[in-house]
Amino acid sequence: MARVPSAVMNTVHLIRRVPRALTRRYRSRRPVPTAVALVPQAHPWTRALGLVAVVVLGAWLGLLVVGNVRVPVGPMNTTMTLRPSITGGTKINISPLGALQLDSHIAPVRLDVNVDQLDPERSQALVDHPERLSGLQDEVTRDITRGTADLAVRSCIAVVTGATALGLVVYRRPRRALAAGGLALTLLAASGGTAYATWNADSVLEPRFSGLLSSAPSLVGDARSIVTEFDVYQKELARLVTNVTKLYDATSTLPAYRPDPTTIRVLHVSDIHLNPASWKIIASLVEQYRVDVIVDSGDTMDHGSAAENGFLDPIEDLGAPYVWVRGNHDSLVTQRYLERMKNVHVLDDGRAETVAGLRFAGIGDPQFTPDRSRPTGAEQSQELAGARLASALRDQRTAGTPVDVAVAHEPSAAREVDGTVPLVLAGHIHHEKTEVMRYGTRLRVEGSTGGSGLRAIEGEYPDPIETSILYFDRDTRRLQAWDSIELGGLGLTTAEVSRHLPEENQPGATPSPSPSPATSATPSATSP
Repeated sequence: MARVPSAVMNTVHLIRRVPRALTRRYRSRRPVPTAVALVPQAHPWTRALGLVAVVVLGAWLGLLVVGNVRVPVGPMNTTMTLRPSITGGTKINISPLGALQLDSHIAPVRLDVNVDQLDPERSQALVDHPERLSGLQDEVTRDITRGTADLAVRSCIAVVTGATALGLVVYRRPRRALAAGGLALTLLAASGGTAYATWNADSVLEPRFSGLLSSAPSLVGDARSIVTEFDVYQKELARLVTNVTKLYDATSTLPAYRPDPTTIRVLHVSDIHLNPASWKIIASLVEQYRVDVIVDSGDTMDHGSAAENGFLDPIEDLGAPYVWVRGNHDSLVTQRYLERMKNVHVLDDGRAETVAGLRFAGIGDPQFTPDRSRPTGAEQSQELAGARLASALRDQRTAGTPVDVAVAHEPSAAREVDGTVPLVLAGHIHHEKTEVMRYGTRLRVEGSTGGSGLRAIEGEYPDPIETSILYFDRDTRRLQAWDSIELGGLGLTTAEVSRHLPEENQPGATPSPSPSPATSATPSATSP
């Protein structure tokens, strides 16, 4: 066998090693397979909700930090701000008097107007030159228009900046951050469009005032001025600014409330239930609102015993005539005690009396249930009592002495007079309610002016003290407006006054016809 030279063998071995080396090098460059972790991906809806949360939170933070403008409105320095809200509307904060809330629009944003302070120079100019007050409304309108435009621009910048910045912090991706800012701007534009579409210029006709109760009438005004003078939102806000200016200018006392002399003011109370604090509240309201007559729709007592009669003695010193009907917690002993008191007018069995220019008729509750029992036939007895009252009202109308206001304790009895009287007052259910019944009679149910008495401590939260001021035209003796007054219950110090107008007194409405007689004089009995 021939021997192969060693040089040739070395060359062969070298050639064999080259592919192996290349193979090893190629393998070394390939990624080494590792265990792959199975991380669940978020659902698209979850990611979308997360983005919306970032947008909303970022926009809110932006509005909170830079989304407000300081605007001089007449003699006042104010701050206007947009705030996220479920119900929308406008809130005017008047420190230290309280706040005025208007249902101006329905959108997820609320306009807050904070009255910061009264500018001394501009205020003094108005005091020195009262003739300038006549042009104050136009000035205020221009100031508000300019401030609203500035607020819109600043709010757009605030929501875009806030949402973009928060998106950058959360996602750390410029594209996602810019998407958040764009979505925030879109939401703000949609909210603004919704507010514009639902704008209610007449919302100031029915404001809700919270804060110092004694200042509410001066700010809200009286019934006649509301019907005749309140036209558009800008003018009403100007009027508000004018009134606030006068309030701040009075250093010692709040300005006196001067109601329209053609307005009869009725204070409606009910279900006092032996709460002694009610007499002080009623006396205060009589003085502040210059009340002409007080109407009590029953349940002044709790057990109707003779021992409780002394509780009624402050009625003689309330400063206004007192019209009363018996409730199911008031006994005939209670009724006879009140009949002997001066300035008290007890109504029962459809008896009618004219008090303070209005003709009232009422009937006492046919049941006496101080233990809160419900005897068999209770509902039928209420309907029969209401039928007797309706018959008496028809007799009064036939005799040429029509009744203006009927009074009963339970709403089920009050409903039977539908079509025989313009207005009927009731109580019993411990929360206020108003409705126009089938034949045109308005039923006004009052809440508990005693905060449900001792029952206030039975629940988790105390019941509020509720009452109302009813405004009647002295010529037509028809209801023009009413103020619902709600005070915080036991241990609370809150107060809210809300103005309400009947539909026929809304701007542009046609006067409603008189109640039409019901088709049936005898109610049908229903099971309890």
